[in-house]
Amino acid sequence: MSMIGNLFRVTKAELEEYLNDSSMLKDWLYGENEELDYLNPDDIDKAWDGILFLLTGDGISEINHPLTKVLFSGQLIDENQDLGYGPAHYLTPEQVVDLNKQIAEITVDDLKLKFDPEKMTELGIYPEIWAEGDDAFDYLADNFLVVQKMYAEAAKNGEGMITYLN
Repeated sequence: MSMIGNLFRVTKAELEEYLNDSSMLKDWLYGENEELDYLNPDDIDKAWDGILFLLTGDGISEINHPLTKVLFSGQLIDENQDLGYGPAHYLTPEQVVDLNKQIAEITVDDLKLKFDPEKMTELGIYPEIWAEGDDAFDYLADNFLVVQKMYAEAAKNGEGMITYLN
């Protein structure tokens, strides 16, 4: 099975609703929802752990770096709710603004300097495709640009962020 990273923007009111009743989140994501496009959901495929490595020098197994919060805040909607591979994480609109400022300054060239296929393989960074070299880096860079875009839009609109793996 694949572990796909997902991000979506939410208003402050929507976030509060999900925090008060997490079943609403699961229903929204997995129910027959004709308005799902409203969420502006995006996925970063299997690139999430590789992106974390480029941002922090580690993968999901080491979540102490502040930039880990870009994908896994440690703030859970409902720790008992499984959306595929665990619960959803969230960020408030204020936290999104702060993280957006930090990641907006990161360029693809900055990421390239941190790309280390040997270390990524040694650490077991998912999805373990690092022997593919430049193609693997391009995959990560393209998906990081998706993350940057999502954060920029959320910050501009005063929205929070929900992330999860499925």
